[in-house]
Amino acid sequence: MTDTNTQPITGAEALMRSLVAEGVKTLFGYPGGSIMPVYDALYDHRHDLNHILVRHEQGAVHAAQGFARVSGKVGVAIVTSGPGATNTVTGVADAMIDSTPVVVICGQVGAAFLGTDAFQEVDVLGMTQPISKWNYQIRRPEDVAWAVSRAFFIARSGRPGPVVLDFTRNAQVGMVDYKPAHVDFIRSYRPTPKYDMEHIQRAARLINDAVKPLVLVGQGVELAGAQNELRALLEKAQIPAGCTLLGLSALPSDHPLNMGMLGMHGNLGPNVMTNQCDVLIAIGMRFDDRVTGNPDTYARQAKVIHFEIDQSEFNKVRHAECKVLGDCKETLTALLPLIEPATHKSWIDGFAPYAEREYNKVIRKAIYPDSGPLLMAEVVRAVSEATCHEAVLVTDVGQNQMFAARYFKFTKPRSIVTSGGCGTMGFGLPAAIGATFGASERTVCLFVGDGGLQMTLQELGTVMEQRAPVKIILLNNNYLGNVRQWQEMFWHHRYSFTPMANPDYELIAQAYGIPAATVVSRQDLADAVTKMLATPGPYLLQCAVLEEDNVFPMTPPGANVDEMLLELPASDDGK
Repeated sequence: MTDTNTQPITGAEALMRSLVAEGVKTLFGYPGGSIMPVYDALYDHRHDLNHILVRHEQGAVHAAQGFARVSGKVGVAIVTSGPGATNTVTGVADAMIDSTPVVVICGQVGAAFLGTDAFQEVDVLGMTQPISKWNYQIRRPEDVAWAVSRAFFIARSGRPGPVVLDFTRNAQVGMVDYKPAHVDFIRSYRPTPKYDMEHIQRAARLINDAVKPLVLVGQGVELAGAQNELRALLEKAQIPAGCTLLGLSALPSDHPLNMGMLGMHGNLGPNVMTNQCDVLIAIGMRFDDRVTGNPDTYARQAKVIHFEIDQSEFNKVRHAECKVLGDCKETLTALLPLIEPATHKSWIDGFAPYAEREYNKVIRKAIYPDSGPLLMAEVVRAVSEATCHEAVLVTDVGQNQMFAARYFKFTKPRSIVTSGGCGTMGFGLPAAIGATFGASERTVCLFVGDGGLQMTLQELGTVMEQRAPVKIILLNNNYLGNVRQWQEMFWHHRYSFTPMANPDYELIAQAYGIPAATVVSRQDLADAVTKMLATPGPYLLQCAVLEEDNVFPMTPPGANVDEMLLELPASDDGK
């Protein structure tokens, strides 16, 4: 029944009120013709909705991702139709594979013009259906409140992910008697399935009987807010753990049971011991190929227990003897009373020789070099130590990402923002901007390479306008470093289009009014980092690093997870 006490409003105004009802305070966007009614409505909501004008629509979604990852809230991006919508596709795909809750609202031509190839019309639903958790086209103003509430419910619930709303122009300008909607149930959609106690009991029996158990910590622990439950399990049963890239801050780096990072460029111990454990306990992770190496030989000796909220991940890569479906905060809570205290001392002690070997062959040389150019690892460690390991780490993709993940340390949850599954170069700068709004009380440090920075360099304009306090650490080696490393190792040093001619980044920063400096000598590094952190607002610190620096250890593509290289293999030609 229509509420006669309300005055009709436009669909665009209904969107504004619906966003406020969802608790949205910050959104990222870029206006255009087909979304103009929404931006006109936004003009009257500047007191309760803080709109951040980005410089490219891809940046809007990445900024929303950065906001969501550090805050735990849903990130919001608003763009126009046509190229505005297509420019968001990379961000939507990135959010989908990394389980990041964002709602992307795209303008669209009027419903009467759909299918006519109207100006700036593209099939947004067709493009985004395979890469989003849900998408929907709003064709009537009456559907706005319902669609927005449903979008936020789907984006944030269960395994989070991106939702796309395609908002036709006639629905934006049409009038509606607005009533808030609240969607918290959808038939056939069970975002948090009820766990089976029999599976919990079986998991407990396997863990209690284990001699050499190993926990794999994924981002699902962070998404569920299960960090305390994880620590309780590890400490009660004295089980060592390794963390995936996106799960690195779920467990403090200095926790005695944290054996380091898993995966292609992870730490030697947890990778080698994966193929020696007798019970492998995967919590909120999906057995990504960068973690498993050759899946045919991955942990074949172990019984696998998989704690996962998304049933589709079971047995997708690695068969699990025990599948525990549910939110891992709930399932770990149910598991803990059934776990018997244990020690596993000899098993835990077995990690030490690998850690010592890696330190002597790789880490010591990387962070305490005797001479030569600056190394990426020592820059990362210097920044981490100067922030007392309490900063939010944001990375782009490539060598900067792997060095940062290896040598930055964490003491707080939700402290790493990086593009994991999609590996999106250009992710770092806009995601860091978003992170400054999602965790405004924390220092946000972005590590980026010269290649990735230039992919979304225009977002320095957003930094300038917002005075977003991003500390940008540019690791400049004049190469597309990760590709160059593979070319060196597997393509006979044939550096095909990986050397880069770079601009003067200090001058570019100056043009945007961003303080900047360049450090070349390690004797100047500590002072340069101190000055960067002491300078209010944004800062760009360019570090001229060794051009042919390589990330080790490394599991070569297709190799077994325990076949890690600690240095470049000797080649037949002696190089």
